[in-house]
Amino acid sequence: MEPCVKRPVGRQVLPPDGGYGWFIVLSTFLVFGLTFGIIKAFGVFFVEIQQHFVTSATECSWITSIAVATIHFGAPFGSALSAYFSPRSVVMFGGLLSAVGMVAGAYAQSLPQLYFCVGFLSGFGYALTWTPTVTTLGWYFNRRRPLANALSSTGECIITFLFTPLFQLFVDQYSWRSGLLLLGGLQLHLCVCGALLRPLTQTKETRLGEEEGLELEPEDHAETTPDSKFKPVSATSERTCFDFKRRVQRYVDYSLIGSAHFMVYSMFGLFAALGFFAPALFLVPYARSLGIEEYRSAALLSISAALDLTGRLVFGWVANMRLIKMVHQLMVTVLLLGTVLLLCPLATTFGQLVAFSAGYGLVFGATVSIHITMLAEVVGVNRLGSALGFFMLIRSCGGLLGPPLAGETIVGLKIRSCKNHGELFSLCFNEVLHMHN
Repeated sequence: MEPCVKRPVGRQVLPPDGGYGWFIVLSTFLVFGLTFGIIKAFGVFFVEIQQHFVTSATECSWITSIAVATIHFGAPFGSALSAYFSPRSVVMFGGLLSAVGMVAGAYAQSLPQLYFCVGFLSGFGYALTWTPTVTTLGWYFNRRRPLANALSSTGECIITFLFTPLFQLFVDQYSWRSGLLLLGGLQLHLCVCGALLRPLTQTKETRLGEEEGLELEPEDHAETTPDSKFKPVSATSERTCFDFKRRVQRYVDYSLIGSAHFMVYSMFGLFAALGFFAPALFLVPYARSLGIEEYRSAALLSISAALDLTGRLVFGWVANMRLIKMVHQLMVTVLLLGTVLLLCPLATTFGQLVAFSAGYGLVFGATVSIHITMLAEVVGVNRLGSALGFFMLIRSCGGLLGPPLAGETIVGLKIRSCKNHGELFSLCFNEVLHMHN
């Protein structure tokens, strides 16, 4: 009888739908806020950086575009690294990297330096924190997954609501460079978020064939007979290729590319990224171009964030009740989001902009609250880590091109025309309609 091999065997634990999972929700809540929440609040810095470097709206918007694209493009790396090492270590390293990027950006002497520091370094740090954290959250919840995702995603709204006026205060009292230094200190809290992560799968040492009725796995010892050295080359190469594919698929499930359902949903993500980030980035400059003073302009982002929070909680709860199919709920919210963006050019007073910000925040939150949950429904929770990586990778083109394309609609590439800001939001509406189609 051939000897048994002693090796670690993973024992899958059922999602607890609570317990320590609520600490994972807290960690994901902070990660959402300190990544996408910071990106949405970055519109406060937009005008100041543009004036400091005497540059155009399009050139300045590349800072956010590169950050968003790097988050999406780096997501597969975050997924693979967390599978190879652990979500905790990868998230903590990502938090440190994003902090370094922000602090270095505070001392930037040119726009290309800001592109690299704030755009690339911080963006890649966000990618290493967001993907492993959201994947871990999916492991801890099953029946309550829509509610858990909705609660955790509210961190983006609350951080935007609280820090937008704070960033405006720092810009007014000190400078945009001091604001970036503050952001660098905040990014270090992502390391704490990583420390909260704990893998759900427990590993134990077992002797195969002696416990749990598992089949024996013979150890692959080389025979000492003379014929053993003359193994067929084709068989050896085929086995090597198979072993390589199995190792790669363990960390990156590339078979998802062949899934029609996944690829169609990824196209939704691509067009979503084209239209999702531009409104928040240009809302404050749009209000300033209408003659609205700085703090009232910044308050528009806070109003949008407050209604965003309401939308995520309410519609996340509706999705958790399973009253209607989740895909139908997503279709309705996307159509509403496009309609609200189309109406933005009609808003020319502060009161009208408040109404637009409230409506946009509500339907945006309703859409975002379920789109990650919907991805888990499409591919299954066991493939969620790799699916998130590829989904974000496909979205990267939209995140990179969305804000610059919006900036091109401004006459002379300068923030000075109400009419062309309206064209900006009409562009976002067109992209949202593509999301539905």
